[in-house]
Amino acid sequence: MAETSYFPRHLILTGAAIFGMLLALGVHILGQRFGLDLGALWASDSGRLIPATAAVAWWLIAAVGLIGGYITAALLRSAISGHLPRRMRQALIAGGLLLLAAAGQAASGPSAIPTISGLLAGIAALVLGALMAFCGAYFALERA
Repeated sequence: MAETSYFPRHLILTGAAIFGMLLALGVHILGQRFGLDLGALWASDSGRLIPATAAVAWWLIAAVGLIGGYITAALLRSAISGHLPRRMRQALIAGGLLLLAAAGQAASGPSAIPTISGLLAGIAALVLGALMAFCGAYFALERA
């Protein structure tokens, strides 16, 4: 009988957190092209309410980070032990790369968002995505 491989838990956790963070950042960049502006949180009009698009963007980035970290950690754990079919692994890698390539293409165009607001929104998306991806990966490894 084949022996199951062991891989250090912290490497799985780190890899899943980084990939989940990149997915969340990619969704943030793509969301800006569709009008989901996280930068509206720092609008200069302090008398107005925060637009719903900022709230949707915030929750979308958090959800993608959490789910991306969780699924990536679970898939890394099963891939290391040999329980993940090769075609499934290749399809998941291709899907993740397509999302990141689309985000890179969307980010290369001119932006309608002011520079400081865009910078703050990008940093907030990065931090939120990393935190939620780490939590998702941690939950996946604790569950297994």
